[in-house]
Amino acid sequence: IIPFMKESPIILNRLKKNLKSRKSLIKQENLTAFRLYEKDIPEYPYIIDVYGDNAVIYEKGKRIDQQSNSEINLQQKHQTEIVDAIKETLGFTDRNIIFKKREVKKGKDQYKKLGRSKNYKEISEGKCKFLVNLYDYLDTGLFLDHRPLRKMIYENSKNKKVLNLFSYTGSISVAAALGGALTTTMDMSATYLEWAKDNFELNKIPLEKHKFFQRDLTSTLKKPLKDKFDIIILDPPSFSNSKRMEDSFNVQDDHEWMIISLMQSLNPKGVLYFSNNFRKFKLSEKISNNYQVKDISFKTIPKDFRDQKIHQCYEIQNFV
Repeated sequence: IIPFMKESPIILNRLKKNLKSRKSLIKQENLTAFRLYEKDIPEYPYIIDVYGDNAVIYEKGKRIDQQSNSEINLQQKHQTEIVDAIKETLGFTDRNIIFKKREVKKGKDQYKKLGRSKNYKEISEGKCKFLVNLYDYLDTGLFLDHRPLRKMIYENSKNKKVLNLFSYTGSISVAAALGGALTTTMDMSATYLEWAKDNFELNKIPLEKHKFFQRDLTSTLKKPLKDKFDIIILDPPSFSNSKRMEDSFNVQDDHEWMIISLMQSLNPKGVLYFSNNFRKFKLSEKISNNYQVKDISFKTIPKDFRDQKIHQCYEIQNFV
């Protein structure tokens, strides 16, 4: 008699397949943080990112009060299945799995903290180490989709002066500094700049050789900067109306003047890397016509990401 075998949920099979396909990437690039799953199966519209021995599940959907009972029941069933699949695939326990719900947020809500655990975790990426916080914010302190750009900066920054704008927690600055650059890191948030300094110290990078400035960049960049740089990284938010800013900002309307200002701060043969994640973004024709522009988006999207529109990235240089 052949015993009855319960069929494995489709999500479990997919996670196992994805993990197997990522093993060579994880080994080659010395990764402890990567994307395991990204809405591969329509019935399971989740994103799963792995950070060491933790998994963060991002869920995007209707609020409970907008769902029918059958939708709620199906969602709960899928949540249980995806947690069980993670536990079996990665050997994690319930306490290692974190659920986060993504919603469209505006105004002050887009910066709202989720908690106050101050529980930081160290992860590795190539030669770099970074501190992430999996509990207190919607984002963890590290944008995984910028891994190839960080690697590119690391490999091309020796003896260069690098400016990192809208720097968040300074991961690109860390990559540049480890690659041999002198870095200048700017962000509006004092919290994120302190986090950036912690990332420098984690990598044993002397802080005194590098500069950190808290600035309202929508105001600061209205005129050319005093210093010149070999590499500038511009990765602004799609939209912001932070109380720290004199004016609200949206990347579609404001990228043109910002890039024009920054191009005056590039050394000869210098490069500005401009990235954003606004899906409907169109680069200004004035930028395309006045500068040497190369769309490197495809080159800067990690192999473990299914979403080929997660960001757009351009390499911009002055005509020689």
